[in-house]
Amino acid sequence: MTPLTKEDLEFLSIAYEEAKKGYEEGGVPVGSSMSLNGKLVSQGHNKRVQENNPIAHGEMDCIAQAGRKANYKGVTLYTTLSPCMMCSGTIVQFGIKRVVIGENKNFDGNIEFLRDNGVEVHLVGDKKCEDLMSQFIKEKPELWYEDISQD
Repeated sequence: MTPLTKEDLEFLSIAYEEAKKGYEEGGVPVGSSMSLNGKLVSQGHNKRVQENNPIAHGEMDCIAQAGRKANYKGVTLYTTLSPCMMCSGTIVQFGIKRVVIGENKNFDGNIEFLRDNGVEVHLVGDKKCEDLMSQFIKEKPELWYEDISQD
């Protein structure tokens, strides 16, 4: 596993800003960004509420914003929260081999699934990511449980 770089932290910061944007729009605060060779490819955030779209998770929006690609070789995906199974499956499906995750305290996600499928995963334990999601869950628990498909 390669260590995190200053660049990784910058791209995770972009993902965090996307999460804040989603929160300010009244949605679920999960943000994502994607880089290739040190350059920003795309960024996005959860838009389930804003677009009334059940699959518009942060990672899915970021991948969609990247547009059609022949492959994802060399890409790193950054996300503020450990990915759900839908997003993890998409990461594996498209062959994204490196993911940097802000936090997994609020949602365990599917880190082992990613690793079991050849994805290099870095869990940062970012306090800002954790605090923003905790605040959201306290304010809108019904929306949070809807997002993760739990009662």
